[in-house]
Amino acid sequence: MGCLKLALGVLLALFGARLWRRRPADASEAKLPKWMATIDRLTPPKVFGLGLALAALNAKNAPLTIAAGASIAAAGLPAGQQIASLAVFVLIGTLGLLAPLGVFLVGGDRARSTLAGWKDRAVRHNVAVMAVLFFVMGLKLLGDGIAVLTA
Repeated sequence: MGCLKLALGVLLALFGARLWRRRPADASEAKLPKWMATIDRLTPPKVFGLGLALAALNAKNAPLTIAAGASIAAAGLPAGQQIASLAVFVLIGTLGLLAPLGVFLVGGDRARSTLAGWKDRAVRHNVAVMAVLFFVMGLKLLGDGIAVLTA
């Protein structure tokens, strides 16, 4: 378990450092990823399918999901608590999708301007946020892996 956490930690920390070095020097120069630029023109079923595909096929999600599964499994919890822990992990992992959906469904006409503002900020700061997230998660997993291996 310690070797897995150590390997995932190194992978995430290196990936985060790589993203940080490649981020735009000026946030206003940030570009919307090509796949994201097409979302405004998709129907709801196609957006749902795209979301499922991106979540399942995104290589950046795999180390985080593996680490979460390993941590839940290593906790020694009964099966019911493991399932509940996994459900909480999935819920937290989907908040980035559920929050905009909630704003859209509840916000009415104001939702469009709110979501447009969120989209602009997300585009400008996406790479930096992701870089820091992966780097911090990598360092945490490195620490966990070292602790397991030295215990």
